[in-house]
Amino acid sequence: MDAEEQLRGWFAGRLPEGWFADRPEIVLDREEITVIGTLAPLTVAEGLPDLEREAAVEGYVERFREETRERRVEIAREAEHRFRRKVSWGVVAGGETVMFTTLSVPVMTRLRQPERQVLDTLVAAGVARSRSDALAWCVRLVGKHTDSWLADLRDALQHVDRVRAEGPGLVD
Repeated sequence: MDAEEQLRGWFAGRLPEGWFADRPEIVLDREEITVIGTLAPLTVAEGLPDLEREAAVEGYVERFREETRERRVEIAREAEHRFRRKVSWGVVAGGETVMFTTLSVPVMTRLRQPERQVLDTLVAAGVARSRSDALAWCVRLVGKHTDSWLADLRDALQHVDRVRAEGPGLVD
């Protein structure tokens, strides 16, 4: 069984029924597992003016967060021990994604002067507080504008992983 499928299956069996309206989205990389579940529609917010509806959804998200905190921590500890990655949580409610926890991982890179000047311009313009923030901003911008390309690339990499797993083992 593929490691990602095993992880998704484990969460499907481990998360309490009724937490989410649908199967949660599980996103993983080398350091982190992110669980994002869609909350059931908040019927009490239907027909309210925009401002009241937004406040109701915000309260709904906070209520879910507080009511599930202990269980989420327990599940995260088990998953972190089992899968050797940190677990982050978030929900989708009222069309908005709200993250409760996320992991911020340092990434080292070497940039030549033209690339550093781009970051320094973003800092000088007040777009970012530091070169690190400016680089994160650039990565988010690229990700936003290349979602479909990155998704295709990730699918191709998953296919390569499956083919490798089906191939012969390494010789000692």
